[in-house]
Amino acid sequence: MLTKHRGEFYLVMGALVFSFNGVISTIVLDHISPFRLAQVRSIGAFFILLAITLVIDRHSLKAPKKLIPMLAAYGIIGFAAVQAGYFLGIQRGVPLSLVLIVEFTAPIWIALWIKYVRKSFVPASMWGAIALSLLGLILLAQVWNGLSFDLIGLLGALFSAFALTAYFLIGKNFGTNRSALSLTVWGLGMASLAWVSSMPVWEFPFEVFTTDMDLQGVFAGNTLPGWVLILWIITMGTIVPYLFVIGGLRLLSASTSSVIGMLEPVLAGVFAWIWLQQSWNGIQLVGAAIVLVGIYIADRARSVAA
Repeated sequence: MLTKHRGEFYLVMGALVFSFNGVISTIVLDHISPFRLAQVRSIGAFFILLAITLVIDRHSLKAPKKLIPMLAAYGIIGFAAVQAGYFLGIQRGVPLSLVLIVEFTAPIWIALWIKYVRKSFVPASMWGAIALSLLGLILLAQVWNGLSFDLIGLLGALFSAFALTAYFLIGKNFGTNRSALSLTVWGLGMASLAWVSSMPVWEFPFEVFTTDMDLQGVFAGNTLPGWVLILWIITMGTIVPYLFVIGGLRLLSASTSSVIGMLEPVLAGVFAWIWLQQSWNGIQLVGAAIVLVGIYIADRARSVAA
């Protein structure tokens, strides 16, 4: 029971820190492209975490050759591809709300994989929890306001959903054989290789580090240099939440972990409400409540076979 609650705590904390990072990222994205931000985020987090790991637990980084392909898939799919599909959807003009809904269909694909590929039992209440959570996200995002159905953009969002599905399933397969620290270093390292291969580092807009960025919202008129905000994104927006999520994934099922992950857009909306003064209406408040109910039901219905 204590292990279960610890896993829940890790995942909730991961969603909390990830969602707050959305506000900081919104500020920085006014000055840099989404793909370049994802690149510096992965590379910076990798080198910082690698240095820490080499000091406190270097032996955990060792991996047999047969495990390298899975670690590569874990990093490239779970750390780079999720962001790539998400950003592609936004860049093609698909509303953020719709991209978000498509991405968070991941629990459905996980449940289908568990039931029809693994041939494992999925409780009926889990399906109900997934349906409730998706309904809540639809109400929260209000996708009926200005939809755009660019095919490539929607395919990008769907690609992000499949990548997120693989991230949870592959991460769960590692079980307790590797520490959360080791998995995060490997994942970020593989993602960094993918970003460096696709976008040359020497073409990076380094001037962003010295640009004074307005903090917007309730702090409008106040500025911080870009390097401060980007450092926050690298540490508190990447290293810390990934450690929490991976730690929780090792203690709970993939299906339950993915549904708890639906807290992220709810919490992101709360932080945007407080900081960026993006207020919610009654429908969005109902949607947030429905998501929380769905997460509670999913947690109660967690399947040991997952």
